[in-house]
Amino acid sequence: MTSPLTKNDVSPWKEILNSAVIVSALGYFVDIYDLILFSIVRIKSLTELGLSGDALLEKGVLLLNSQMFGMLLGGIIWGVMGDKLGRVKVLFGSILLYSVANLLNGFVTTVDQYALLRFFAGIGLAGELGAAVTLVSETMSIRARGHGATIVAAVGVSGAVFAGLVANLLSWRMAYVVGGVLGLSLLILRMKTFESKMFEKSAKSAQVPMGQFLSLFVKKERFSRYIKSILIGVPLWFGVGILVTFSPEIAVHLGVTGPISAGNAVMAMYGGLAIGDLASGLLSQKLKSRKKAAGIFMFFSLICSLLFSVAHGASPSLVYGIIFAMGLGMGYWAVFMMIATEQFGTNLRATVTTTVPNFVRGSVVLLTLGFTSLKTHFGTITAAQIVGAISFSLSFWAIGSIRETYGADLDYLEK
Repeated sequence: MTSPLTKNDVSPWKEILNSAVIVSALGYFVDIYDLILFSIVRIKSLTELGLSGDALLEKGVLLLNSQMFGMLLGGIIWGVMGDKLGRVKVLFGSILLYSVANLLNGFVTTVDQYALLRFFAGIGLAGELGAAVTLVSETMSIRARGHGATIVAAVGVSGAVFAGLVANLLSWRMAYVVGGVLGLSLLILRMKTFESKMFEKSAKSAQVPMGQFLSLFVKKERFSRYIKSILIGVPLWFGVGILVTFSPEIAVHLGVTGPISAGNAVMAMYGGLAIGDLASGLLSQKLKSRKKAAGIFMFFSLICSLLFSVAHGASPSLVYGIIFAMGLGMGYWAVFMMIATEQFGTNLRATVTTTVPNFVRGSVVLLTLGFTSLKTHFGTITAAQIVGAISFSLSFWAIGSIRETYGADLDYLEK
């Protein structure tokens, strides 16, 4: 049988039309839909549950933290399971869990029920992307796997735009139900998805244990690769977690000529991300370098972030335009995921690919803590600039020192 790593007679775009890529892309679409939907309907849903005033912020933070803690925990659980039990089982399990949790979110009557379901939804949401990218990477040829991951990421982040549209058209309860039904519908497609042959071969090997999360920390060189993989993605969540989330407040301090809606800012950001993911992935294939493509987009996003922080007296339309451009630049998420996936052997690949994006998402907690602390001393704009400078500095250091992985053979084990 011809190995997917060596076949050259099939167009890379024909390889993309397989069940693994299709299910992974649609799964990530629903993943992002559900992840962003909470941020969009937070105030509306809590108001209907009887909260007002300071309680809206207090309970909103509780729900967000419940979801985030679930994602951090789920990242480790699904990552280890992906290396021990298989990529497809994790893809199935994660989609099933977050779909049921989000479907039930449409029927909550108390904040405690809401928080519990956000926790379980977070666990489920943590597993889909890592399993998807790992499966796609291991089932496609060297020249095509970058295209596959690009399609998964580009289709996936457009789920945020869809969430904004659905939330505007339907009640918050029906918006959650839509997400749950979409996810459960994917399970039918999943039945045609086959496991990675690379994983099956490695799982039969008795050379090394599979999915040992703590082994990422016992060797200095391996730990360095892992930390750098995480740091490369932090600027994206600086953009989402600080600049976009607090865009209404930042706009006031900038003297923007009209109000900025967080919901519209999210749609502008993720619209840019969808295009940016596609463009950065294709650029990495063209340049034959993950590092160069990520670095170029990272630099562009830095320029856009600076423009946003100095847009004094700008119009709302210009601010939304800058946020869209910033999303384009921060759309190196597909390349970032490929870098993390290609850094490690088959026995740790799912663990890394699942935990890395969730630890990047979890970095929002540290970023927001730093932002709110600095804001009291330096003001909103300067605080955002300081946090951004630290985020981008660490990311540029990481991308500059991590090894290039374009064209790397992934059929090996970490020992």
